[in-house]
Amino acid sequence: MNTNQLPYRRMVYGYALLIALAMVQELLVYINVYVEQVFTWGDLVFSLAALATLLLGLIVPVGVSVVLTFVYLVAYFVWLATFAETDMLTVSWLLLLPANILAASVIKVTMIRSKRFTERLRELEHRIPEVDLATELGNKPALEDAIVKHSNLAQRYPEQYNFCLAMLRIDFLPLVRESLGSKGYATLLLELSNAIQKQIRFEDYKFSIDEGRFILLLPMTSLDHLKLTMARIQQALMLMPLVDRKGKELNLVIRTGGLVFTKDQFSQYENVDKVIAALERNTETDLIGEYI
Repeated sequence: MNTNQLPYRRMVYGYALLIALAMVQELLVYINVYVEQVFTWGDLVFSLAALATLLLGLIVPVGVSVVLTFVYLVAYFVWLATFAETDMLTVSWLLLLPANILAASVIKVTMIRSKRFTERLRELEHRIPEVDLATELGNKPALEDAIVKHSNLAQRYPEQYNFCLAMLRIDFLPLVRESLGSKGYATLLLELSNAIQKQIRFEDYKFSIDEGRFILLLPMTSLDHLKLTMARIQQALMLMPLVDRKGKELNLVIRTGGLVFTKDQFSQYENVDKVIAALERNTETDLIGEYI
């Protein structure tokens, strides 16, 4: 079952249970009328009380419902032992009315929790960065979240922590798309992601921001190591065998550019679009710079 659908199913089951309880209780009233061949005030009061307890269980807090149920049972046992005549209706009053209020209370709690759970899921959809399961690539919100976190770490602990960003961009992208087609291009992205993963460390991050652009976030990476890493990845990607829809070999051109975090540029890292634009500019000349 889809986790997102679970709260809705619970609410449906809750409403179905409430309706079933009301139907059972009304059926008991009809059976009693059939047996006695008379419709009394007791039957009417029972019907109204059954509906009222369902409503009460939905309105009052669960703790209050439990207390009211306990008081009702004690009072009803006393009344049943002293004054009441024992028949189907009086026994039903003992069992079903407390069951009504408790069942309605439980359903209410479940519905409220389901509502909160659904709202939380919707909130997290906007807050939690998504990662594609096939390519293992984070999206642009994931990139923004990672940049904010790592730039704050680098700002707070400049002597102990630093990071670099790098972009890998498919050059002549329209030609590549036309040659491969939509299915071939999707396969290419998957293969590029796998190839990049083999060239980076476990603690490094990789993201895709459309238009054939991959961004890497490399914690605790020096400028020299970044240059070597980017050259190695660029070479690995460009040496990948690639065949177009006509079966002809297609040469892939990859542009690279990078940024090394500097403390005086901290405020610039709050805007992910500026960071992406700076990386994009650096790919034009295979540049690894420091300023956005």
